[in-house]
Amino acid sequence: MRIKTTIAVLAAALALSASLHSATAADQIRFGIDPTFPPFESKNASGQLVGFDIDLGNAICAEMKVECTWVQNSFDGLIPALQAKKFDAILSSLSITEERKKAIAFSKKLFNTPAFLIAAKNSSLHPTAESLKGKRIGVQQGSVFETYANQYWRSAGVEVITYPDAESVYADLINGRLDGTLDDAVVITEALLNKPQGQSFTLIQPQVKDNTIFGPGTGIGLRLKDQVLLARFNQAIDTIRANGTYDRLAKKYFNFNIYGE
Repeated sequence: MRIKTTIAVLAAALALSASLHSATAADQIRFGIDPTFPPFESKNASGQLVGFDIDLGNAICAEMKVECTWVQNSFDGLIPALQAKKFDAILSSLSITEERKKAIAFSKKLFNTPAFLIAAKNSSLHPTAESLKGKRIGVQQGSVFETYANQYWRSAGVEVITYPDAESVYADLINGRLDGTLDDAVVITEALLNKPQGQSFTLIQPQVKDNTIFGPGTGIGLRLKDQVLLARFNQAIDTIRANGTYDRLAKKYFNFNIYGE
């Protein structure tokens, strides 16, 4: 009888422990992020994470009444790391695309920013395969910009060079090892064009568009099976857009409608 009682007590204790662990896990959201995309996510001089995505994530977590933590990861490894359960979701300027939706789920749109070719002001280049033939165009590995350049430019004789991070692209552009780059206009304006070393470069008109590749905007990426968490994210996004929190945060960083249509 004592053995049975002891077993029963141990079983109850294990069940309680598992329950507490689940409750603790449910009270925390771990976001995967690559902090190299100002003004969306970057580190300040003190090493703190800052940016619009950081503020949005914290606001979403506050609405969900959970603790928000951030796990740094290279951009091209974010989806594999999510699937390996190194964090619960991706919040790192991740474009919602049909190709990515085969592997992960996405929340409702967070914002939408335009893609542009960036080159020297005196280059006379245009964002077409004909104009860029024989030129060296740098793109970040794993980005929608790499996908676009590979699909439309590489086969036409454009030398598409991939880099592990955006800073490496900008460094080679500044040093003349690249003729241009394809990037998010808001990010590169903040990270390069508004700085002294970027004064000789500009956004080349027209905007580069492809709804299939670039998608409707960015969202939070989740594992496909995490539908309950997805619903909670979507509800929180709806709430912060409706109560003015989203617009208040956006005005800290942008003087235009970052959400798009």
